[in-house]
Amino acid sequence: MQKPIAATFVAAVFLGCSALGWNTARAAEPSAQELRSLDEQVQEIKTDVLAIAAELSALEEQLLFPSSTQVSVFVSLERPDAFRLDAVRVTIDGELAAHHIYSFKELDALASGGVQRIFTGNLPGGEHELAVTVVGKLPSGKDYQQTEQFTFEKSIDPRLLGIALAGPGAGEAAIQLNDW
Repeated sequence: MQKPIAATFVAAVFLGCSALGWNTARAAEPSAQELRSLDEQVQEIKTDVLAIAAELSALEEQLLFPSSTQVSVFVSLERPDAFRLDAVRVTIDGELAAHHIYSFKELDALASGGVQRIFTGNLPGGEHELAVTVVGKLPSGKDYQQTEQFTFEKSIDPRLLGIALAGPGAGEAAIQLNDW
């Protein structure tokens, strides 16, 4: 019996508001100027959030990878037409540092001159062994796999290494390690 009374009360309040000329839907709608102002504020907040996220990312990298122990390894394609790159495996001092399988978009970016950071980590100073294994397909359809080993020295400064992949037919320079 209480439900009909509550429904009657709500209906009476609604009719009373309508009789007084209140339009609740219209009162809730913001004007075009208010919408533009609100949109500008949202865009400013988004910009601020993105700037803060970039700063936090840089601070996180400095904290996780101090410059005295930081090593970064990058991959580039010297001759993208020599073979289709499928995967790259990088080991440092016998331990797996990175293994990446490439998507079509990534291959397109590398073929256009792009560079990929495949590894960033911490290593103590001294001499280290780096092994790079490249897996792909030749234009003839045959499988291609090449492994090269390099040694590099890590000092107190950050170390940036570039792996340039030239593929088969480049002789001894199928995989090169460069300082960046």
